[in-house]
Amino acid sequence: MADIHIQREHALGLPAARKIAFKWAEQVEQEFGMECTYKEGRTSDEVCFTRSGVNGSLKVSRDRFELDARLGFLLGTFKGRIESEIVKNLDALLATKPAAKKLAAKKRAQKT
Repeated sequence: MADIHIQREHALGLPAARKIAFKWAEQVEQEFGMECTYKEGRTSDEVCFTRSGVNGSLKVSRDRFELDARLGFLLGTFKGRIESEIVKNLDALLATKPAAKKLAAKKRAQKT
């Protein structure tokens, strides 16, 4: 068995982070056939995911994403590739938020 642990800090706040977590869950369901359940909390949320050979969770708070996954024997041999794909997807989702905020600020500045 192989374990993956990924942590990303952010400054989005829980409502915006929650939207990203929902989007991430949708992506892994479509692209990797995962079954996801979303548990919404007052100060943090958790996305639990599973499929044959892998299970884990993505914990979401106002300032952090923390992903823990356990890969079965067969998928464990692809740990590096799987981990890099998860990092790429999560980083891409996190990168879209600041760009949207910058664009909105730019539009407001142009109006004045």
